[in-house]
Amino acid sequence: MKTRICILFILVLITTACSSLANMTSEKMNKLELGMSKQQVTEILGSNYTIAEKKIENGAQVEVLSYRDFYKDDELYLFVFKNNTLEKWYRELALKQEVVKNK
Repeated sequence: MKTRICILFILVLITTACSSLANMTSEKMNKLELGMSKQQVTEILGSNYTIAEKKIENGAQVEVLSYRDFYKDDELYLFVFKNNTLEKWYRELALKQEVVKNK
């Protein structure tokens, strides 16, 4: 009985841990609309983001959220909010750097 409880606990832990990772599917992206609030966007995409930039520009608060795709770690999705309203989003490819070893 204890073994079953442990296995069940581990399965629940794994599934909840994986659900917090960003998975930028077209289904999720198609739900996004310009003009949405930050809360609406994070409800769709999840809270596993990084604040890439925050500033005041012409009296408006600008915040850029960055999501890294779980399946494609070289892709970043950036979401620009002006006064808590989604103004635009775009995808960037992260540059991969080679490590050169001195011999």
